[in-house]
Amino acid sequence: MIEYGEIGLLKVVAVTKIGAFLDGGRQKDILLPFAEQTRRVSEGEEVLVSLYKDKSGRPALTMNVYNELSTESPYKKDDRVRGRVYQISERFGAFVAVDDMYSALIPAKEMFGDISVGQVIDARVTDVRDDGKLTLSVREKAYKQMDIDADAVMKAIDEYDGVLPFSDKAPGEVIKRELGISKNAFKRAVGKLYKERRIVIEERSIRRVQ
Repeated sequence: MIEYGEIGLLKVVAVTKIGAFLDGGRQKDILLPFAEQTRRVSEGEEVLVSLYKDKSGRPALTMNVYNELSTESPYKKDDRVRGRVYQISERFGAFVAVDDMYSALIPAKEMFGDISVGQVIDARVTDVRDDGKLTLSVREKAYKQMDIDADAVMKAIDEYDGVLPFSDKAPGEVIKRELGISKNAFKRAVGKLYKERRIVIEERSIRRVQ
């Protein structure tokens, strides 16, 4: 049974006009108001929430669990962790509950690929802040990630029948939209492929060497 101030992974049993009701192990299901949802939830799914008292003194749930997460994790830099994304901010990035209990953040500059609220992700600890909160990255260290990015570039070239319709001079937004990586990462991957003589870099395109 979830208690006040605790965090729990609870199942949605119903979605109504006033919010969702979750099974918190109590006599009555507990309301998760729409205003306390960081995304709309669906019946049957499990959601990470914490329990609080609303203005009327009744038990209610919130997906804004930031203040309830622990900052005393056992993890250190370069450890691999698994966590659940519970909120996303365009300014700050993706807020993650590592092991559903420790406070962590994927900074906005590290937001590559599809990351959504509720998603369980594997990540690397890049920093343990002075306050104990973890900073994460879903990407490997640069020397490992370069091989992964190079494979992604070659796959994209194949999807465009051997000629990628932009080069490393393309705007960063285009590269991120098409490949899900930063411009710097793209340039490193392209440089690797060029040195391996697998591609030819042209003014406005990149072509696979036949």
